[in-house]
Amino acid sequence: MRYQEAVDHLYARGYELAPRPGETSPREFDLNHMRILAGALGDPQLKFSSILIAGTNGKGSTAATLASILDASGYKTGLYTSPHLSRINERVQTSAQDVPGNRLRSIGDDAFARLYVQVDDAATELVRKGALPHSPSLFEVVTALAFLHFAEQQVEVAVIEVGLGGRLDATNTVQPLVSVITDIALDHMEWLGSTITEIAREKAGILRPKGILVTLPQHPDANNSIDNVAVSLDVRRINADEYIPARTERFQAMRNQYTITFADRCLHVNSPLLGEHQRRNLALALAAANELQKNQRFTKITQSSIEQGIRQTHWPARLESILGDNNSRILLDVAHNPAGIWTLRSYLSSLFSSDNVAPRHLIFGALRDKSIQEMAQVLFPLFTRPTDRIHLVAVNNPRAASLDDLKAAADAIDTPTSTHVSLADALKDAQASGNSIIVIAGSLYLVAEARTLLLGDRI
Repeated sequence: MRYQEAVDHLYARGYELAPRPGETSPREFDLNHMRILAGALGDPQLKFSSILIAGTNGKGSTAATLASILDASGYKTGLYTSPHLSRINERVQTSAQDVPGNRLRSIGDDAFARLYVQVDDAATELVRKGALPHSPSLFEVVTALAFLHFAEQQVEVAVIEVGLGGRLDATNTVQPLVSVITDIALDHMEWLGSTITEIAREKAGILRPKGILVTLPQHPDANNSIDNVAVSLDVRRINADEYIPARTERFQAMRNQYTITFADRCLHVNSPLLGEHQRRNLALALAAANELQKNQRFTKITQSSIEQGIRQTHWPARLESILGDNNSRILLDVAHNPAGIWTLRSYLSSLFSSDNVAPRHLIFGALRDKSIQEMAQVLFPLFTRPTDRIHLVAVNNPRAASLDDLKAAADAIDTPTSTHVSLADALKDAQASGNSIIVIAGSLYLVAEARTLLLGDRI
């Protein structure tokens, strides 16, 4: 099977959170199905050390930073994240063998196709024998493929981002050295629960008896829920708060260049990830790196390699700035729930306070199962000057909110908007005025499409 055939075959399974073809009800998750599939493949997830990262927001940034630190420290590193921006290969990355340091590279097309066939053949046989009730989901298959690739590449350590929740997520078949839980907010409530307490309990499902947890104080309900699970499992809890710097002057709020005390020495942080919120994610990565340093297998982690890894982190579409046509500045951010939108608003408030002249454009689209009206209430008021415009676009995804849904959310807060038949049309319209700031947010799928339009397949 060639690469494109493998990708087409994979996508025929349907999107991760959509019902299986021919069914109308949401997918039900059963971790035992993933264990059966992994077992048939030789349990590749047990052939490398792993760090497992769950949470609502920030887990990808934390994972990318920690993987970059490990790679810069000289370890053959794997990184598994989801979803992807342009190509599904992006989800599975490993250190390049020929060039050390900051060389995490996506799995190649040939390897992807070969491993996909291996997973699909195993799954087909399991279904035929009745060991599995149905074919695995897209996410389960890609997760198994990633584990096979990491084992085949003989990675020493893999940093793995949980896809959804934690307790029943396919990634939870690994045995992590360290578990990390980032900030938790209301999202995916149809699958994880309707309260912070319920969602946090699902995220805490990645903890292991007598394991290690790295986290930060956050919403009291999340703290209580996580603590209850941790205590019941006799988990050692690490508070990453000591790695967050004291608040600096206002003009530095958008930059992440600062010095902290790390292992009784000064560590200079210089991260390409913008926004004050990233300091929490950086703190989690630093606390995890500090814990790994204490393990005899990770003595190559040094102050210098940590600084280098942070500096060389690559995690696109998170407050990513791109120069557009007519001297416009395009800011891409994958904020797609109220907590993420509040974070984006905080950054934009700082940005806009220093630039009161340029026209501001917001291109917004969202999935229908998100809190669209709440996101609109938070973000849209930043774009209400006479020179500003809000452009609504339907996301290219089966779960997309319609233009009518988006317009209704805007009308509910009396915000004028324009609708567009395509993202390309909205981008063309927004860039026409020149010297403008264009923000694209509301859905990862919208931002991914925008990035492809602006940059091609470059990641």
